[in-house]
Amino acid sequence: MTDRIPPTSAQEFDKKSGNILERLVFNNRSSFVAICILLTIALGFFASKLTANASFDRMIPQDHPYIQNYFESRDKLGGLGNVLRIVVENTQGDIFDPNFLEITKRVNDELFLTPGVDRAWVKSIWMSSVRWTEATEEGFRGGSVMPDNFDGTAQSIEELKRNIRTAGLVGNLVGNDYKSIMIVVPLLENVNGQRLDYGALGERLETKIRNEFEPGGPAAKVRIHIVGFAKLVGDLIAGIQQMLTYFGIAILVTVTIILGYTRCLRSTVVVLACSLIAVLWLLGLIQLLGFELDPYSALVPFLVFAIGVSHGAQKMNGIMQDVGRGIPRYVAARFTFRRLFVAGLTALIADAAGFAVLMFIDIPVIRDLALIASIGVAILVLTNLLLLPVSLSYIGISPGAARRSLNNERKELGGSGFGVVWTLLDRFTTRRWAIGAIAVALLLTIVGYALSLNLKVGDLDPGAPELRPDSRYNRDTNYINGHYKISNDQFVVIVKTSPERCADFQVLKETENLTWALREVPGVTGTVALSDNVIKVVSGLQEGNPKWLSVSRNKMLTGGAVHWTLSDNPEMVDKDCSTIPVFAYLADHKAETLRNVLSTVERFAAEHNDKDLRFLLAAGPAGIEAVTNIVVERASRTMLFYVYAAVVLLCFITFRSWRAVVVAVIPLVVTSILCEALMAVLGIGVKVATLPVIALGVGIGVDYSLYLLSIQMDNQRAGMPLAVAYQQAIGFTGKVVALVGFTLAAGVITWAWSPIKFQADMGILLTFMFLWNMVGALVLIPALSYFLLNEKTAISNETTPQSAVPEEWRANVS
Repeated sequence: MTDRIPPTSAQEFDKKSGNILERLVFNNRSSFVAICILLTIALGFFASKLTANASFDRMIPQDHPYIQNYFESRDKLGGLGNVLRIVVENTQGDIFDPNFLEITKRVNDELFLTPGVDRAWVKSIWMSSVRWTEATEEGFRGGSVMPDNFDGTAQSIEELKRNIRTAGLVGNLVGNDYKSIMIVVPLLENVNGQRLDYGALGERLETKIRNEFEPGGPAAKVRIHIVGFAKLVGDLIAGIQQMLTYFGIAILVTVTIILGYTRCLRSTVVVLACSLIAVLWLLGLIQLLGFELDPYSALVPFLVFAIGVSHGAQKMNGIMQDVGRGIPRYVAARFTFRRLFVAGLTALIADAAGFAVLMFIDIPVIRDLALIASIGVAILVLTNLLLLPVSLSYIGISPGAARRSLNNERKELGGSGFGVVWTLLDRFTTRRWAIGAIAVALLLTIVGYALSLNLKVGDLDPGAPELRPDSRYNRDTNYINGHYKISNDQFVVIVKTSPERCADFQVLKETENLTWALREVPGVTGTVALSDNVIKVVSGLQEGNPKWLSVSRNKMLTGGAVHWTLSDNPEMVDKDCSTIPVFAYLADHKAETLRNVLSTVERFAAEHNDKDLRFLLAAGPAGIEAVTNIVVERASRTMLFYVYAAVVLLCFITFRSWRAVVVAVIPLVVTSILCEALMAVLGIGVKVATLPVIALGVGIGVDYSLYLLSIQMDNQRAGMPLAVAYQQAIGFTGKVVALVGFTLAAGVITWAWSPIKFQADMGILLTFMFLWNMVGALVLIPALSYFLLNEKTAISNETTPQSAVPEEWRANVS
């Protein structure tokens, strides 16, 4: 054969042609396919053993100084981070019903024995550590709130009522309306050397607590309300099954559209199979590497599938066009590999860069997501850039589908069918249309940027934004917030001093001053600290004289009060008398509320810290979330900078032209800005769950630009004018860009109806990104090319490899 005459059979093809990778894979394709089959079987086995779980510690920025303070004090003061709050409500009476009290005792005992519970810090009226104290003319009296001889009689009920009032538990462990009792359950992160299984814990809370003690549905006499990180994660893990259902729907929609476009079952199955094989390999490697699939990384397998479909459709379309022109399937597969491998590899590296920059964020769960996603993208190089064309070299394309593809292409070039759309897009290579497109893009960017200034960091609504507002968890949150002074939104400041100095006047007075400062912050519903207990005890010793309702300078009095507090409320100070938590209970954990509390404490610490006394941030669920918001806010811009730096570098390596880089990157910038504007309009905050999507939009979007622009510039370098070069690029890769954009958008938009709001939000954002990246590539690339790549000198220095198809063959396209 010659370089100018297409071979009529695979035997005539020069197998020594092509680069070393092409020769290695295609000249040994049977061995390559066999290796892939063996890998699929082996990794499929390991994937079947993959489990879903989460970790409280891995959701927070572990290296941040404020979180280091929390870790250092966690063992001294229990219940400062991962806490469950279970409320048992009597819907047909009050808490003093003996039968109801018996139920709450059984609930308390069941929770106390639950694996993973830090039993030393469990609090409820049934725990002996919860005590009452009162001052009498003979001194202090006190005891456990639940009488030792409680037997449900009227006398013991009256004694319990008195103890609850004396201990000040109304609004704390007892509802404001006396209709419910709260049980506070701190959790351990590790149990017998193993990470706490949140999925199992969530299931146990449902089966052993809710289902066991809340029979009867809406008319139940007893209703259980459960909130806390562990319950939220448990609900999300339980919802993974629902998430998988919507993933399946998205995959079905994707396959249906691609099959309807190609009308070739065999090639559609190959594209689907190679993308699913990549997902299977990824899940197997996750298990092999010791990772678990948590609710926040559960989207990664579908993203890998989506990226795989995008690349697979391009390979399938290239082979289909060549087969339609009479080129043997084996030769068509190799030529398509040559034409698109560099663009595909560069796009995948850009995708990987979009994931990899997440490794710079100091939150382990995001780093895990970044690593898992990067592995998935690396797998796609094998499955969708190599295995797919090799598979199609065996299976080929349906002759009827190939003929239809060629006929449709000729019709499109004649201006009929989808050719109307391609002709319209081709107008953007003219000056007037190019100026119009750029002007509209600029206007949208300006409006989008103005709206994106309202984008907030953190949660924007009370409850758990990962779930629907009407979910059971959020209904429970609303009930607790409406019936208790305290909530799970607990912000804790750690006061550190020298050992045995917690009773000093200066320490107690400054602690009291902090509580007063916090009470002035909007959103703070109440505060509790050691100083409050000391004041209460000292005042009681003075017959309740209001003159003593302040911190006393008498060391004997304050020392005795601290000693009494250690026995009655051990969570208020550690045994060394050197660490004091200040609890601030918040109305919600909205980003603005957390920011106000955090800035108040930071200002107070800056003014009052000295060598013997320090006010440290932060503990408690709300305090840890506030720190997480700080890290996410700082990382969001840094992350985008690194993503775009990587994309610019890769585009420059591919095109060797700053002009081409600008043409490829500007559509991505517009989409990023508009995505942030959409998040602001929809009330979706930037947080651990949403931060990765912003980076992924850039990495996935550059695929479209690379495929389209590489073919366009290759044609221009061959001497075609811009309009013809772009038209040819549309015919070869552009229409598949449009197909993939619409297909993936149609698939993920179904997520908007998911009961998991976190998945619904991701579906909306991904749909927007798939569509706008596609529109940006098809419209802005020709418009920008008119000004930057229209002259021959603009591309004369390009070093992009020449097309693998000889010029005469490419001429047949038109």
